[in-house]
Amino acid sequence: MADFKVYTKTGDSGQTSLAGGKRVPKNHERIMVYGTVDELNAFVGALRDIVEQERISKILIIIQNDLFILGSLLANDGSSKVKMPSLSAVKIEFLEKQIDLMDKDLPALKNFILPGGHPTVSAAHICRVICRRAERLLVDVIERHEVDPLFIKYLNRLSDYFFMLSRTLARINNIAETPWIPDKS
Repeated sequence: MADFKVYTKTGDSGQTSLAGGKRVPKNHERIMVYGTVDELNAFVGALRDIVEQERISKILIIIQNDLFILGSLLANDGSSKVKMPSLSAVKIEFLEKQIDLMDKDLPALKNFILPGGHPTVSAAHICRVICRRAERLLVDVIERHEVDPLFIKYLNRLSDYFFMLSRTLARINNIAETPWIPDKS
């Protein structure tokens, strides 16, 4: 078996390949969105490293696996002959169930909340905003290419999950949420 090399030198000119082999610039909209999904996955890993609750950590691993699936699907422009994994509505239902479980233990929201207060809370908010960026970039792709609309729904629900997780982590760590109070001057 040949050794796998991390560097291929095929991207040295600013081009990369989609899953089907088509060469595109590294700033191509598909690369931008799945690169952001990859960035999100790395930040979810960082969050998982600092979360002390095993149940939450296990859910974050599930999310990381799902993000790898999403990234591979976004990298496919439809021309790949390789059987791709799938992302189904079951994944969205899973996130909704987790959101509902957290919501029942939290006080009702009366204000917007400023991110921060504890490293885990801040990390969950970072995951939320990166997820929102991936969602915005995906909307750009959807406007010009055929993409499963389930992907946008998944990212939308995932950002909701991270918001609720940030609130849950604040509660677990006995951190008071800081409400946003606009300056009236």
